[in-house]
Amino acid sequence: MLFTESIRKKIFVGLMFFVMSGLALAALIIPSPLRPSISSLEVGQVAPQDIVAPKAISYESAVLTAKQRDAAARAVTPVYAPLDTDVARRQVSRLRNALDFISSVRADQYATSEQKLADLTALEDFKFQKGSDEKILALSDARWQTVQQETINVLEQVMRSIIRENRLEEARRSVPALVSLSLPEEQAAIVAELAVAFVAPNSLYSEALTEQARQQASKYAQPVIRSYVAGETVVPRGKVINDADIEALQELGLTQPEKQWQDYISAAGLVIVITAFLVLYLSRRPRLRQDPRAILLIAILFLAFLYIARLGVPERGFVPYMIPLSAFSIVLASLFNNELALIAILALALLVTYDLPGALGLTMFHTVGAMFGVFSLGEARRVFDFLRASAISAFTGGAVAFAYLFQEVKSGWGDPVNLAGATIVNGIASAGLTLVIQYFLAQALGMISPLQLNDLTRPDHPLLRLLMRTSPGTYQHSLQVANLAEQAAESVDADALLTRVGALYHDIGKTRNPGYFIENQIPGQLNPHDELDPITSAAIIIRHVEDGVELAREHRLPLRIQDFILEHHGTALTRYQYIHAVKAAGSDESLVNKANFYYPGPRPQSRETGIVMLADGCEAATRARRPRDEAEIRAIIQGIFDNRQKENQLDDTSLTFNDLIKIQAAFLETLKGIYHPRIEYPKLEAAEGMSPAPSDHEAAIQVKLPGQEAPLQVPNDHNLEIDRR
Repeated sequence: MLFTESIRKKIFVGLMFFVMSGLALAALIIPSPLRPSISSLEVGQVAPQDIVAPKAISYESAVLTAKQRDAAARAVTPVYAPLDTDVARRQVSRLRNALDFISSVRADQYATSEQKLADLTALEDFKFQKGSDEKILALSDARWQTVQQETINVLEQVMRSIIRENRLEEARRSVPALVSLSLPEEQAAIVAELAVAFVAPNSLYSEALTEQARQQASKYAQPVIRSYVAGETVVPRGKVINDADIEALQELGLTQPEKQWQDYISAAGLVIVITAFLVLYLSRRPRLRQDPRAILLIAILFLAFLYIARLGVPERGFVPYMIPLSAFSIVLASLFNNELALIAILALALLVTYDLPGALGLTMFHTVGAMFGVFSLGEARRVFDFLRASAISAFTGGAVAFAYLFQEVKSGWGDPVNLAGATIVNGIASAGLTLVIQYFLAQALGMISPLQLNDLTRPDHPLLRLLMRTSPGTYQHSLQVANLAEQAAESVDADALLTRVGALYHDIGKTRNPGYFIENQIPGQLNPHDELDPITSAAIIIRHVEDGVELAREHRLPLRIQDFILEHHGTALTRYQYIHAVKAAGSDESLVNKANFYYPGPRPQSRETGIVMLADGCEAATRARRPRDEAEIRAIIQGIFDNRQKENQLDDTSLTFNDLIKIQAAFLETLKGIYHPRIEYPKLEAAEGMSPAPSDHEAAIQVKLPGQEAPLQVPNDHNLEIDRR
């Protein structure tokens, strides 16, 4: 039967790995609806990955050729019409008219100097500089005649050269140099001033000629030839797609949506290698291999993270760095062990980052960060432990990502800032997701998380308060058992926290009938078992296991804690009641149905429940016998261990003989601290005429209360606090 069950488990695990591999392969080859494929890229989008040329190609780029022709046309300088002599004639004629007007003003004999100056301001084409009009009026007729003639000559010389609008100021600046050197400086300045005012462009811009030149330049522009070799990057990751990029992708045939057969083979090869790696690891871990439910839930969680990361997260910028993969590893570390967490996160990171841009840096980000998170988790007993582990995971992963980022040439701080933001989001998401997943996964596995265990140790838990209120003796017994079991569990590398919590709750069933258990009975009162027949008495004692399970279920204690209630007596015999039953039957054991005196079990199924069984027996025995020295304690412990082994109660716990030796040593050290030898105080002999000294129980304290004539006699109870005010 055992062989058949083992074969079934192997078949189930094998089928599960086969299905898991197929689903993992599907996650790698199915295109994500949130990740734009190359075939769906459009102008203005950002390239999600480095796109490389699958083959060598050379082609004439219509897009780039058109752009080059446009650039050649734009490079043509404006074309101007030839020199227009009519412009020079018009300007010389306007100058003559102005000079004639000035001459008529000068010749007006009836006008005063002020009137003449006022008349000169009426000139439309010329405005005198300050003082120039006075100088002109002051010239003699001969000098004025010379100035007029020289002004006309200078303007004619200037206007004979090509003057364009963009060179008008240059032409005007050349006028003073053309004035005859025979004129005095003052008169030369007047000539230059008059001539400059009438210099005008004589070669104008021609739109028709310019457009013709542009067409000619565009026509003779050389076509652009683009060439790529196999493996060359066509569009780098993060580049904004333009027309030329789309044209290149079309020429290379990269816009085809269907995958090539090589893609399927590479993805399948990676999945096969990772599956073989996981199977090899599992083959070396028999305890995990014997728990198909745990393997199934781990596989489901693995695939959930894989599919969310591959298909549910858009591949844009630094979004892949926000995927909280470290939550997966931290959950496994808190519920199983660090080794499993590290193995699983490596496999998950390789699959998640497969065929993604920057896959190496992204893989190292998730893997190294998760490793640091696992090692920094510690005992995972508090929420802070998970927050710290997630923060360290994000920080160290970010440091690795920065190392890869700075290998590339970057402009500005945009990428580092984005990466820092992504790592912060990763840390926050990992912390929240870890707390949620580990709780529900623990429930599904029938396990209990350290956080839940830590919460169950609080003395304000309803069941512990019930135990303390109704069964104080049992409560104290449970505390002592918890201390014993916890120290022993630590000595054999068992789950010490789980062991302590299980010990605290193992006897909660006694709260239903607390008076029937010796630790809750007041010394001197009648023991209710004395009035019961042995079978009924045994049934009440055995009943506390069933009552404990019912209370545990009512208060929703985890199944793992319920195991301690069920297994802490195993299938042991209620020896006290059985012996009384045999005595009542005339010492004839054949007349007694021994089945009525056995606990229902099962026997302890784990190291932790086995340790609590031993601690429960040792604590009860030492409390009953009150050993006086280490030898007596050692003998009590050895007797309990021998009895449990003789009854085969520990056969299903995987505790070794070496473990039992360590547990005995831990029990001995703890119990020695409880039952250490006391100092025997000497008695003081009463002097003659004095009353003998009262004993500890007889001693009293005299307390004088307000309003009382005589002092009150208060028993000397060491636990009684007296207000002596």
